[in-house]
Amino acid sequence: MSCCDDESSIDLTEIPYAPESYAPTIPANFPQLEVPEDNPLTVQGVDLGRRLFYDSILSADSTMSCSSCHLQRANFTDNLAVSEGIDKMAGKRSSMTLLNIGFSNTGLFWDGRVNTLEEQALLPVEDPIELHDTWPNVESKLRRHADYPTLFRKAFGIEKEEEITRALAVKALAQFERIMISSGNSKYDRVINGTDVFSDLELDGHDIFFDVNEDVTKHAECGHCHNAPLFTTNEFFNNGLDEVVTLNDFTDLGKGELSNKLFDNGTFKVPTLRNIEFSAPYMHDGRFATLDEVIDHYVTGGNHADNLAPVLRPLNLNDYDRSALIAFIRTLEDQDFLNNPLLSDPF
Repeated sequence: MSCCDDESSIDLTEIPYAPESYAPTIPANFPQLEVPEDNPLTVQGVDLGRRLFYDSILSADSTMSCSSCHLQRANFTDNLAVSEGIDKMAGKRSSMTLLNIGFSNTGLFWDGRVNTLEEQALLPVEDPIELHDTWPNVESKLRRHADYPTLFRKAFGIEKEEEITRALAVKALAQFERIMISSGNSKYDRVINGTDVFSDLELDGHDIFFDVNEDVTKHAECGHCHNAPLFTTNEFFNNGLDEVVTLNDFTDLGKGELSNKLFDNGTFKVPTLRNIEFSAPYMHDGRFATLDEVIDHYVTGGNHADNLAPVLRPLNLNDYDRSALIAFIRTLEDQDFLNNPLLSDPF
């Protein structure tokens, strides 16, 4: 990760440019991965994106990288209620998982502020609470670097280091993030594929989660917002976390801050429950430390507001039902994803 001091232009055309198509492994029951026509997945692009993701060169003082807030072992979160940037300033929201982020088609971040991974990757570099650099400075550092001109050449066919731009950098980052896909080897997936079976407790949890039982008292209403196979609908809801008198009273307006629609105030994106036990703490502000606390909240039905998600209601779940529900959620554990060497730090 060292930079060289030579400012002279280097002819990169002698380095071969022969990008190879990258075909990510996608579980059979997953939807199609949408990839922009102007940023196809290539072996070289993904490799460059992986290096940029883990390289602290993207921060002003070279102390943090994208991976600082998105740790593989933590399901690509940081296990903090809110994250801190290079200046030790705390943000106001919890770091979202990047698991299956390429399938998110309704806007990214908790508030849906951008539509594409390429747009998303632009923001942390210049955010004063995150990496607190400038893109012109990052571009300069990448151009002077001992390795990056060659890597950008192999990924995008640049001819001189001056052609390294933020647009290409975020394309590479987006390519890497698009391959952060479930392995398909969780117990849930094995059961769906017919190669494993649920325990009695897990099966009861499955039925409570998806409201299979005809007895409505055994419904948890989870599957409406966390539906298979992604275990998110990628929608935005007010899930009753905060008690407010009017829709203008939320401390954090969520999606409403950007849409300027009153009914969007206090609504946030539904996160995936895949590998959720490794993504604690929970909710957009990390207020719940455990899955038990999350269930405690939903059992109450949440705090009323005019835009409260209509599926929320007080639940009649006993201790066994709660244990069964958590047992089922834990079948979504995907150790192969957490330990996938293709997603790990290359340095």
